Amino acid sequence: MELSQSQKQTQTLSPQMMQSMKILQMGIQELREYIEEAIQENPVLELPEPGEEIRREEDFTRKLEWLEANDCQNTYYHRQDAEGDENDPLANVGCFLDEEEDLERYILSQFMGTDLEPEVMRGVEFLVSQLDQNGFLDEELPALAEAAGLSQQVIGRALIELQAAEPAGVGARSLTECLRLQIERRAGDHRVALMVVERYLDELARARYGLISRELNVPEKDVRAACDLIRTLNPRPATGFAARENLVYITPDVQVVTFPDHFEITANDTLIPQLKLSSYYSQLMKETQDREVKDYLSEKANQAKWVVRSIDQRRSTLLQCAQWVVERQELFFRQGPGHLRPLTMGEVADQIGVHESTVSRTVRDKYLQCDWGVYPLSYFFSRSLGTQDGSPEAAKILLKRLVEEEDKPLSDQKLCEEMARRGCILSRRTVAKYREELNIPNASGRKK
Repeated sequence: MELSQSQKQTQTLSPQMMQSMKILQMGIQELREYIEEAIQENPVLELPEPGEEIRREEDFTRKLEWLEANDCQNTYYHRQDAEGDENDPLANVGCFLDEEEDLERYILSQFMGTDLEPEVMRGVEFLVSQLDQNGFLDEELPALAEAAGLSQQVIGRALIELQAAEPAGVGARSLTECLRLQIERRAGDHRVALMVVERYLDELARARYGLISRELNVPEKDVRAACDLIRTLNPRPATGFAARENLVYITPDVQVVTFPDHFEITANDTLIPQLKLSSYYSQLMKETQDREVKDYLSEKANQAKWVVRSIDQRRSTLLQCAQWVVERQELFFRQGPGHLRPLTMGEVADQIGVHESTVSRTVRDKYLQCDWGVYPLSYFFSRSLGTQDGSPEAAKILLKRLVEEEDKPLSDQKLCEEMARRGCILSRRTVAKYREELNIPNASGRKK
């Protein structure tokens, strides 16, 4: 048996380094929860006295108000809950508080002040509570009447009232009924559209206008006009509404305020408790003669310092990444969506002097708020695709333009070839993916 020796160098991460990387990739809400747990576990960590951070919060609130004045979408992200903490002006940043976001409240508000009979109103309230995520009713009237403890006559009247409410089509029991309810609210003669909805939805999806025209014995131009009308209807009346408990709350980690000659980039620190080392325990550590107490407090103090340092490092790295993103994507922040340039995490890593994996952790689960809305930080990174500015967004703009300019519907393969001729080289599968993301039907669905 032969014995041998070899020398090699390996890198192992200390628990502190692992903790630092974990903090770096935390989103703002996750970091807040982590800090609250750290305060409970480490007596050396504590929060500053009330009032120490008021000036910083006022500055940050001022910047958010500026964003609110320039983009209606951002009003959702800094409305204050009347029941919230008055000392935390941004405690509810990211919460959607509009009552109209709740479909049930939105519908029932339309019946306030009406003179409906109490039983019918009870039926309306019950039916609204039974709507699915699309705004449809899944059960038949007899089952609904039995579940509500009302007669079928009353529940039938309640259904009529519900289907007359906004949004149009709510309370339907099928797609056909949903579309029919919407057509009936349109002024004019829409008999052809009603017949198409009742009998030819599959043919409409395949753009088989000739077949529909022959079977209905009406001119094809009338069929096309009817189908164009149907395509403007909403097959999911509840779109844009959600129960409050199902809403997704997004809190921006970074704000970018645009000025004529510069950008102001701010990290959202107001939702992150500002930690400091306890002066009491720091003094006790110096004065105590008990070696066990001194060692315990020394260990906790080192842990506390590392947590504070890691949080500061997270903020610094996040701001550096955001600043380079804004510098590289200036055209987007000036002119809006459709003006992204290719940008890789490796480029940002080289500019700020860190490893690419550090940039990846930094942008993970982070959001940026600007004049144009709230975007994941990862949205601003994309590889070059060969278009003039090389971004997927530019490729989608080119694809949309090709579809608008086509004389007859082009297949995904033909679109792929045409895009390649214009300098944007993509696979057919990618073209199909972008087409679906743009809500553009396939070639058969675009037949005219």
